[in-house]
Amino acid sequence: MRVAIVHDWLTGMRGGEKVLEVFCELYPQADIFTLLHVPGSVSQTIESHKIFTSFVQRLPFARKHYRSFLPLFPVAIEKFDLNAYELVLSISHCVAKGVITPPETCHISCVLSPMRYVWDLYHDYFGKDRAGVLSRKITPFFATYLRAWDVTSSARVDQFVAISSYVAKRIRKYYRRDAAVIHPPVETDRFRIAGKPRGNFHLVVSALVPYKRIDLAVKAANRLGFRLLVIGKGPQEKYLRKMAGRNVEFLGYQPDEVVARCYSDCKALIFPGKEDFGIVSLEAMASGRPVIAYGRGGALDTVVPLNAHSSAGSSPAPTGIMFYEQTVDALCEALKTFEENSDRFDPAAMRRHALKFDRSVFKKKIDRYLKKVLSAWR
Repeated sequence: MRVAIVHDWLTGMRGGEKVLEVFCELYPQADIFTLLHVPGSVSQTIESHKIFTSFVQRLPFARKHYRSFLPLFPVAIEKFDLNAYELVLSISHCVAKGVITPPETCHISCVLSPMRYVWDLYHDYFGKDRAGVLSRKITPFFATYLRAWDVTSSARVDQFVAISSYVAKRIRKYYRRDAAVIHPPVETDRFRIAGKPRGNFHLVVSALVPYKRIDLAVKAANRLGFRLLVIGKGPQEKYLRKMAGRNVEFLGYQPDEVVARCYSDCKALIFPGKEDFGIVSLEAMASGRPVIAYGRGGALDTVVPLNAHSSAGSSPAPTGIMFYEQTVDALCEALKTFEENSDRFDPAAMRRHALKFDRSVFKKKIDRYLKKVLSAWR
């Protein structure tokens, strides 16, 4: 069986590339099609496959500024010729699901997120305080076109897989299609429980972009005076540094081993954004650390909230505290609740919960699902 895997772009190893890596292991002879590939930016497992790129690869400054060519992406993805393949697997958070396949080809799309910057997070990316004047003037015209294309191209997919219940709900909302929910892989073996927290700090691990709402964590740290470490980089870094007090430290990008050590040493991870899934929360749990999370989006699939009124043993072991209004006041209340109940979190139980999302679990589930769909298709 000839298999093609379609990915939006290959510029680094993030959550989507971890899914791609598993697909590459399941189909070692598959060809990869992508808008742009920066050689050496992804794992050897991915690099070992034959990789085809689009004309975006040849555009000036594309390696660093490829997102500026967003209006061209639908054209670029449709130009791929996939007529020779019996199975097409797309991993999509932008346009990958929009490839054109012949009637006899089965196309299964694993959606990390519908194109968030033209749908529910449009104003977070292009609102008055988020983008320049020129972008705010031009973007609405491209956004309308991209929404129409996104909906139309969804009809080309034979079966959808969503990485969370939240993403499945958005697929239903925008595409009017159902999706199987299979949670993405978490590399839990990279993390270890280190006993009691060795550092008196809370932790944020995130790209510093508006919708992640890191500003809530910084403001809460300013108000309550606790020590906060922030790992990650992004366009909001200057803005966040300006508002932060001396108790907030920005560590920028850190290698995996440093991130793992910070998970083990922290008191808790603060997770203030509404995420599609939220791998970092499970990485913290795999390190035996609880999560203080905004109770919307992917967190509802991953965090078992503490019920302060339940008796011990009457409910699943808690893995975190949730707050349900995306405000500084609500986050501060959740932090206070955590301090009052910190002894109710069992590191071993939190790690056991995280293991349910391990990479090996994902690989078995997605392999079983793909075989079932292909059997029915044939």
